[in-house]
Amino acid sequence: MIRLLILFCAAVHFGAMGGLTLYGLHRLWLLALWSRVRRYPDPSPPPAAPGEELPVVTVQLPLYNERFVAARLLDATASLDWPAEKLEIQVLDDSTDDTRAIVDERVGYWAARGVNMRVLRRAGRSGYKAGALAWGLARARGERVAVFDADFLPPPEFLKETTPHFRAPDVGMVQTRWGFGNADDSWLTRIQALLLEPHFAIEHRVRCHHGRFFNFNGTAGIWRKEAIESAGGWQADTVTEDLDLSYRAQLAGWRFVYLDDVVVASELPVTIAAFRGQQQRWAKGSVQTARKLLPRLFAAPLSLAVKVEGSFHLLANFGWLLGALTMLTLFPVAAWRTGIGPYQLLRLDLLIFLSANGALFCFYLAYGLTCPGRRRLRCLPLIPLVAVGLAPSLALAVLDGAVRRGGVFERTPKFGTGGRTAAPGSFRRYHTPVRRWLITQVILAAYCLLPLSIAIQHRVWTAVPLAALFPAGLLLVSWCESRETAER
Repeated sequence: MIRLLILFCAAVHFGAMGGLTLYGLHRLWLLALWSRVRRYPDPSPPPAAPGEELPVVTVQLPLYNERFVAARLLDATASLDWPAEKLEIQVLDDSTDDTRAIVDERVGYWAARGVNMRVLRRAGRSGYKAGALAWGLARARGERVAVFDADFLPPPEFLKETTPHFRAPDVGMVQTRWGFGNADDSWLTRIQALLLEPHFAIEHRVRCHHGRFFNFNGTAGIWRKEAIESAGGWQADTVTEDLDLSYRAQLAGWRFVYLDDVVVASELPVTIAAFRGQQQRWAKGSVQTARKLLPRLFAAPLSLAVKVEGSFHLLANFGWLLGALTMLTLFPVAAWRTGIGPYQLLRLDLLIFLSANGALFCFYLAYGLTCPGRRRLRCLPLIPLVAVGLAPSLALAVLDGAVRRGGVFERTPKFGTGGRTAAPGSFRRYHTPVRRWLITQVILAAYCLLPLSIAIQHRVWTAVPLAALFPAGLLLVSWCESRETAER
C-alpha cells in the first residue's frame, strides 16, 4: 500500500512538473510571435464616411464601497472629450458606506455643469458587478458602452481614439492597455507590473494580430452594445464576467481589437492580501469560464489554432494547482529515491523545474529588457518566491472554480494613493481575511523543510536551491502578511 501511494505521488509530481513545462513552452511560443509583431503599429480604424455622425456613448462606472477613489474616477470621466449630448455616464453605485455621499456630491457637481451623469442604485447587490452592468445596460441609450473600474482614470481622448474602430461592422469590443500609476512604489507593485504588462503588450498583441481569441479585461475597454446583447449579455455564473462575455461574443462572430498605444492609468494592489484576493478571483473565474465555454469553443466552426490557443488561455491558471502539487509531492518522492542513491536525488526534478521556470524567466526578462521600467527587473528573482507563497491558496481557488458556479465577487481594495505609506490607517477600513492563510503557509513551510533536509543530508547541493525555494517562498509571503496584519 505504501509503495502504491509513493508511486501515485511520483506520477502526480512528474505529471505536474510536465504540465508546468508545457505552460513554459507556450510562453516561449508567445514570446517568439511577439518578437515579430512588437514593432507593428496598432490596428488602424476604417476611414470615416462622408457626413458620419458620432455615436451616443454610455460610460458605466460600477462602484462598491470605493471611498478612496470614487471622486477622482467621476472627475476623470466627466472630462472625456465627447459632445455632451452624445455622452451618458452611469454611476452604478452598489455601495453601503460613505461612498454613497461622495458619489452624490460629485454627480451633483458635474450635473450642474451640464454633464449627463447620473447615479443608478439597485435594491440589492444581486449578480455583483455583472448584475450591476446588466442592470445599467437595460437603461443605457448609448450604441457604444465603455466600462471603467473605480481605480481607473480614463484620459480625455479615450473615446476619440477607440470609437472609430467600430466603423468596421464586425468589431464588437476595443480593449486598451492598463497603465500603473504606482508601479514603482514597492517591490510588490514592481512584481505585479512585471507580471501584468506582458499580458497586454505580449499576449493581447499577439492574439489580436494573429486572429486568436483574447479577453476584455473588465475595464478600460469599450463595447458595441449589440455585441453584448447578441452574446447573451452580462452573466453572473462565473466571477470573471468579463472573460466569460468575451469568449461568448467572439464565439458569436464578433472581432476584438487591442490598442497598445492607448493607455488608461490604474492602481495596483498595495498589499499581499489584496493581491492574493485579486488573483484568487481571476483563477477561480477563468476555470469556471473554461468549464462553461470550452465545449462550445471546440464545437464551433473555428480553426484548430484558435481552439488550442483558447484552451491555453482559459486553462492557464491550472498552473497554480500544478505548482502546489509539485510542492506537496516533493517530500515523498525525494524520500522514496534516497534508496537509489544520493546522486539521483532530485536530479530529474531539478532539470524539469529549471526547464519550466527558465522559460517563464526568459518570457519576463525579454519583455523587461525591451520595454520601459527596466529597473523592475531587479525584482525578477522574487517572482518565483511570491508565486510559491501564493500557490496553495490559488490552487484552492482553481479547485473551487472546477466544481462550483458563481460565488461571491470579492472586490480588490484600492486606496487612491501613490504607495502604501501614503495611506496611514486606511488598510483597516477594508477587511481582508489573512490569518487562516498565515497559519496554513507556516505549516506548509515546515513541511517543505523536509525535502530540503534530505538534500542537505545527502549533500546533493545542486538540489538545494529547488528544495529551498518552497519554504522560502511560503515564509516570505507569510512574513509580509504578518507585517500587514500588524499595520492594521
